[in-house]
Amino acid sequence: MGATKAVTDATFASDVLQSDKVVLVDFWAEWCAPCKKVDPLLAEIATEMGDRVEIVKVNIDENPETARAYRVMSVPTLTLFKGGEPVNSVAGAKPKGALVNFIESAL
Repeated sequence: MGATKAVTDATFASDVLQSDKVVLVDFWAEWCAPCKKVDPLLAEIATEMGDRVEIVKVNIDENPETARAYRVMSVPTLTLFKGGEPVNSVAGAKPKGALVNFIESAL
């Protein structure tokens, strides 16, 4: 496993809602500086924890339906999904340790 995966409005249901793993969704935008800070951390975490969690990215500008459906008001917004339901969400750039703890809270 490893690396993050891009998800779109069209693939969100199959990639996230129907996943048998915990899924961390990174709602981000190209113009967002904090999103660029979080991106390499999420890639590292995906490599380290890839057997336990799926980390996917949703570009809110290209996929507005999904962002609207989950009321994403700022980016980055990181939302954990378990069994097809959002279980926790956090907004803003966080250090790697905080991201790992956030993910482990849903495992």
